[in-house]
Amino acid sequence: MRTSTRLVAFAAVAALTTGLLAGCANDSDDDSSGSNSGGDAKGKTTLTIGTFGVFGYKQAGLYDEYMKLHPNISIKENVTTRTDVYWPKVLTRLQAGSGTDDIQAIEVGNITEAVQTQADKFVDLGKEVDKSQWLEWKNAQATTKDGKLIGLGTDVGPMAICYRKDLFKKAGLETDRTKLAAQWKGDWAKYVDLGKQYMKKAPSGTKYVDSASSVYNAALGGGSERYYDKDGNVIWEKSDGVKKAWDAAMTVATSNMSAKLKQFDKPWDQGFANGTFATVACPAWMIGYIEQKSGDSGKGNWDVAAAPTAANWGGSFVGVPTAGKHQKEAIALAKWLTAPEQQAKVFAKQASFPSTPSAYASLKPAAETTSYFSDAPITQIFGDSAKTIPVQYFGVKDQPINTALTDVGILQVEQKGKSPSQGWDAAKSEIKDVLGQ
Repeated sequence: MRTSTRLVAFAAVAALTTGLLAGCANDSDDDSSGSNSGGDAKGKTTLTIGTFGVFGYKQAGLYDEYMKLHPNISIKENVTTRTDVYWPKVLTRLQAGSGTDDIQAIEVGNITEAVQTQADKFVDLGKEVDKSQWLEWKNAQATTKDGKLIGLGTDVGPMAICYRKDLFKKAGLETDRTKLAAQWKGDWAKYVDLGKQYMKKAPSGTKYVDSASSVYNAALGGGSERYYDKDGNVIWEKSDGVKKAWDAAMTVATSNMSAKLKQFDKPWDQGFANGTFATVACPAWMIGYIEQKSGDSGKGNWDVAAAPTAANWGGSFVGVPTAGKHQKEAIALAKWLTAPEQQAKVFAKQASFPSTPSAYASLKPAAETTSYFSDAPITQIFGDSAKTIPVQYFGVKDQPINTALTDVGILQVEQKGKSPSQGWDAAKSEIKDVLGQ
């Protein structure tokens, strides 16, 4: 879920989209992109970069910095709020061979489609960079079978568990982050089982988790199998990763431990502010969102512990279309924007966790954020997760399959009282439509 990856800032000025999720302030669905202008009135080369949500490049001042370093370059960012609007536009322009931006962002849920069906429309960036700078599994997602790298990794979404230690204390549970992580280490089912203990003495009006779908997405992000195998075959019904994630979600959905909230809807935001749930599966990008939505009531009460397994939820890439008029300049800018030093600057501005491990030692979250989360070693927790996340293979219809399982299947069980088998069948019917079966 890409929206979730870059849409939140450590500071309270963050905003979120729902292309996978909510709407970004000051952005427009009419991106006015599609123009590759050769230069402006001052004789500069204008480079356009097409993004979605809030990538953080502008917010971190990277465009201004690059233009100062390269006085002959002018940068224009064309932003589309929603990913489900952005990507179809990009596909249309790629297939037409014109109208693309000089640099195009690609969300992780779309990278396989780009690799499998649009690789010839992108420059092979593997010939331009030292690929060892990026996480190996991140490179693998953007690499074709014949070794062409069509995108440079921006952020990743390493997983942790954010929890309200004040609510845990009232429920008689362990509050120390290290000891707590040891209780559920290695298995998301252990994390769910702890919820049963929480509910025995749960503070009035609180639940253990925000939603069953949250648990599903987190558990799925830690498996080596999703909906497709490495050869592009649909395997979702037989996927071990899907089965384990579904079983964990069903335990939540059929119990009393879920607040039954849909992530990024207004009631979910209110749940943070009101302390309605005690834990949430927490990719790095969610840190800023929690801080913003929980407000003063959460300060010093939220803490962060390692997730049961290393998992990823979110992340993006930037590629250079071959139809661009300024490929040389665009490649140079793409390399600079995704270099470890720049990824660290974006991290400092908002919760976009770098895909370049050499940046991890220098990452410095804002002091107020560290304090807000009970002085948890945030960068260490997320960094340790990022380095050990398994390679996952995404398919062309990965996003709609995921939506069918979460927004149809799981919600049928959690909110409408259907049985797990009925929820599965509802999702299966939806997925058949998606796959044209």
